[in-house]
Amino acid sequence: MEYRTGLGYDVHALRPALPMWLCGVRVPSEVGFVAHSDGDVAIHALCDALLGAAALGDIGHHFPDTDPAWKGVDSKLLLRRVVEMVRAAGYAVGNVDVTIALQAPKIGALVPEMRACLAGVMGVPEDRVSVKATTTERLGFVGRGEGCEVWAIATICK
Repeated sequence: MEYRTGLGYDVHALRPALPMWLCGVRVPSEVGFVAHSDGDVAIHALCDALLGAAALGDIGHHFPDTDPAWKGVDSKLLLRRVVEMVRAAGYAVGNVDVTIALQAPKIGALVPEMRACLAGVMGVPEDRVSVKATTTERLGFVGRGEGCEVWAIATICK
């Protein structure tokens, strides 16, 4: 078997009165993500990890924010398409691990739902999906509540 690993990273600013989506789950919050799509920063990082593992470029190449077709799009659709691209390249999703840095709101209670959502979209068992939540101890733009950053790693196999 051939194994490959990819790393994804994304960041979005927070603003009042916008929706907050993480890992395909609507997060109750008074602030949400500034973005061209629905702003699901976690799915965007995960897409980049999967694309990187398969050497297929990045999310901005496949779904540019300059294309009106992707305006407001549900990021689960982007993830579904990325998984299709990975499979078309001859690979299967092995496992994924997502780390979300967000000062507030607290999202730990939503992690099981997030894992289930990602697993369902990718068509893999939940035990291949890890989602972790952390803060930055009030340091930096995340700690000041100005934004969210996410790291994702994906292993694929052929």
